Amino acid sequence: MANVDKPKGLVPVQYMNGTTWSGKFNVYYLPATDDNDIFVGDPLAHGGGADTSGKFPTATIATVGTGNLILGVAIGFGPTPYIMADLDNLNRRYRPASTAMYVAVVDDPNVIFEIQEVSAGTALTAAAVGNNAPVVIGTGNTTTGISGAEINNAGEVATTEQLRILRLAPHEDNALGEHAKWWVLINEHQYKSTAGA
Repeated sequence: MANVDKPKGLVPVQYMNGTTWSGKFNVYYLPATDDNDIFVGDPLAHGGGADTSGKFPTATIATVGTGNLILGVAIGFGPTPYIMADLDNLNRRYRPASTAMYVAVVDDPNVIFEIQEVSAGTALTAAAVGNNAPVVIGTGNTTTGISGAEINNAGEVATTEQLRILRLAPHEDNALGEHAKWWVLINEHQYKSTAGA
């Protein structure tokens, strides 16, 4: 059976110690000056600075490429830092560009994420486990609010890259080949780096 083409960005599944992801996150600020649509499952980077209170650091969409650090993954949005839902528009499932909002971010460097492999290029094989690969920032779905980010099979290398490939996601309906789902760790993580934002 062929794998279903259904990208969801990065989805938290568990911690490196084997325990199930707890649902915990930290809140960051997306300023109106940021002109990116941001979706659930998108990888984010630190934007430098914070909101006017100084309590909520800024975030922005992560950029693709070696050395471009990832802070964590967006899982929800809200107009205030205390409610991750827009009570004035409950149909809003993503953060529209140039809209000041707060974002819930899974920023623990020990969280394992599931991500779909891009359809272009040669599919990853079992030999890719333990290697690294970059993220591809795909187009998110404005109806569902889900990210289109995927893992780039063309960038899989043994040297440094954004994601560490841990294993093929252990689902009955998932197999090596096109649109395979992989479990990964953020390899180039902002909170593993010694450099500032």
